[in-house]
Amino acid sequence: MLQKNKIVITAIIGILLIIFGSQIRAQKSSKTRTQKVVLDTAKVKVIATDTLPPRTKLKAFKTKAHASYYADKFNGRKTASGTRFNNNKYTAAHRKLPFGTKLKVTNEANGKSLIVEVTDRGPFSKGRELDLTKRAFMDIASNKNSGVIIVKIEIVEK
Repeated sequence: MLQKNKIVITAIIGILLIIFGSQIRAQKSSKTRTQKVVLDTAKVKVIATDTLPPRTKLKAFKTKAHASYYADKFNGRKTASGTRFNNNKYTAAHRKLPFGTKLKVTNEANGKSLIVEVTDRGPFSKGRELDLTKRAFMDIASNKNSGVIIVKIEIVEK
């Protein structure tokens, strides 16, 4: 009888270990998955903002400039530089700066910034300095429903 009780107790402990052990493993794997997602998101942000190499100089161009964004209807059309416009890239339109000029655009309201490349001419609205792609605009905008933000523009020098 005593030996049967030991076997039963051992079996119960074994079952409990299996149950709790699988739950612990499941929790660890879900944490690992969550961490991977966070890391992947961080990598995407670093790639998207086109980080600057060390010793890159920034030349102040304009503060308190008004920036807007392109409408979706321009997707796929040719820009003034000859490239195809894509609202998911980090490009901009400026009236006078040469094509290929890289600009650091900083939202003065929240301090968010990113790097864009001038590939088009515009904007043609009076009082606006830059037309950003929709993706670039939304990445730095405080209010996603606004159509214009006040930005600081700096030219990235090599």
